[in-house]
Amino acid sequence: MFEVLAFVYENYWPGDGCPERAHLERKLSAVGFESEEIHNALAWLNDLNLATQNLDSDQIRFTTLPACQPEPLAQTAHSMRVYSVAEREHLGPQSLGFVCFLENSGVLPPHLREIVMDRAMAAPGDPVPLEDLKIIVLLVYWRLGIEADALVVDELCDDTRQRHSVAH
Repeated sequence: MFEVLAFVYENYWPGDGCPERAHLERKLSAVGFESEEIHNALAWLNDLNLATQNLDSDQIRFTTLPACQPEPLAQTAHSMRVYSVAEREHLGPQSLGFVCFLENSGVLPPHLREIVMDRAMAAPGDPVPLEDLKIIVLLVYWRLGIEADALVVDELCDDTRQRHSVAH
């Protein structure tokens, strides 16, 4: 499924260049993806669309609402996200740690974190591999038309298995 999602991301960024579902299915099939992979990926993308449809433009631009219009269930500086046992088991320490890293870096605000968590919980794998989680984050950004900072994209696209530590 993630090979299909990565293909869609790589070939149809920005999101408004993505064809209608039937045309996309034919294109993915012509490229050589299996029918079940295509179906699972497109169902996952449909659910991503549903998860993001109620975000307003202020949330997408990472701005906060004026004090007179507080966001429902808004996270404050003293709030803490507690992950359920199911979330911890399904994501595993590496992927969950990466979500926390992105959030602490300021590039994954709480409302986007929840969409990432929702889509990660719907992803196959136990635990979800870090490379798949990175694709999920990229697809959430893509769906919302968010162009991530170059350093964020580098971190999301970098294959950490290829890194070598430098001994001093």
